[in-house]
Amino acid sequence: MKNTRYIVYKALLRVDRDSAYSNLVLDEELRDPELDARDKAFISNIFYGVLERRITLDYIIRHFSSIRLKKIEPKVLMILRIAVYQLVFMDKVPDNAAVNEAVKLCKKEKLFHSGGFVNGLLRSITRSEERFPLPDERDRVKYLSVKYSCPEDIVTLWIEDYSYEITEQLLGSLSGRPPIYIRVNTLKTTAAELIGKLSSESVSAKTTPLDNCLELEFTGSIASLDCYRQGLFHVQDMSSQICCEIVGASDTDTVSDVCAAPGGKSLNLAQRVGGGKVISCDIYDHKIKLIASSAKRLGISNINAMIRDASDTEKPLEMSDRILCDVPCSGLGVMRRKPEIRYKSDTGVGTLPKLQLAILENSARFVKPGGTLVYSTCTLNKKENNDNAAAFLNAYPEFEPLPIHIPNGIKRTIEEDDNCLTLFPQTNGTDGFFIAAFRKK
Repeated sequence: MKNTRYIVYKALLRVDRDSAYSNLVLDEELRDPELDARDKAFISNIFYGVLERRITLDYIIRHFSSIRLKKIEPKVLMILRIAVYQLVFMDKVPDNAAVNEAVKLCKKEKLFHSGGFVNGLLRSITRSEERFPLPDERDRVKYLSVKYSCPEDIVTLWIEDYSYEITEQLLGSLSGRPPIYIRVNTLKTTAAELIGKLSSESVSAKTTPLDNCLELEFTGSIASLDCYRQGLFHVQDMSSQICCEIVGASDTDTVSDVCAAPGGKSLNLAQRVGGGKVISCDIYDHKIKLIASSAKRLGISNINAMIRDASDTEKPLEMSDRILCDVPCSGLGVMRRKPEIRYKSDTGVGTLPKLQLAILENSARFVKPGGTLVYSTCTLNKKENNDNAAAFLNAYPEFEPLPIHIPNGIKRTIEEDDNCLTLFPQTNGTDGFFIAAFRKK
């Protein structure tokens, strides 16, 4: 029988030590054939729970520890985080099991000198009436930071940009696993047909406010599904699909996706243009090959995937009817999918806007008169989003704001210019996302 907590422990150390992507690390661990569905669910719950709640867990450990947090050995601290998460956030795990398994982990890792400390700290938590202490609510930033496990600088940024109320709602939406959205491959099937075929594979799929966007209830490997292998869909968050709808590609358009990897938007747009084509660009060869491979699986033949740096002013691009600049960003909008983002020492909020604006300005040169230019990010802050959109319009009078038609059922959270749309997880169930649209006069 596999020691599920040890698997979680190893996986979390890899994310912490190697800065590995959480989803890739977990997928690798869950491939073990000896793990059943219950084991996998338990491992996933603790793994993502500890990543999401690390600031909270460390605050609780600090509250009950006789040793300063920085003095606790990293391996011991990880064992404590796993155990405290079970004690505080997993009602179905008996206290004794969480404590005893933590002590066993210390022995397995030959941390014999720490077993007593771990046992004593965890027993103190089980005896305490207040297992989840919080800072004084009057210190609003620290209170939200600890309650929702988000760094204070990000909390401060969001409060300044969006208000305290919206920030608390946003933070409250970042725990738990996010919805899985897929885009129906309209070249091969319809939404109704795909729902039926997925049902035959024991996957529940339901419609969303967006045409050909389905939400799945499924915890297994999507790549193992026959519908996936047959190219009947690709995985793409609803926010990204809304962005493609706003690009508005029509049948004979030439559309350029200048920062395309991993390729979901290019695949979506290629299905829309029909007799047109999509120029899909990225700076890395292996990502271009990934886009080409995905297009082949879906039966898409009108994508031209090529290596190109979108910020390179010396690298020309074919004149296009529509250009999408989904620029590199801090990723604060996808923290519930990649919880480790919140712990990065530098999110890039201070430096990325300059690069993003350069990509937008460079791409604007290749928009045909009357054509559309769309700027997007998967982050939430005005420096990378609304400020860049306003700066571009101010510097390029040959472009005008293009009002965004918001799909039925999708709601705004904040007031902003009608050519801009900021999507929030708590409002529409999407990733955090920003879209701005411009028309060349």
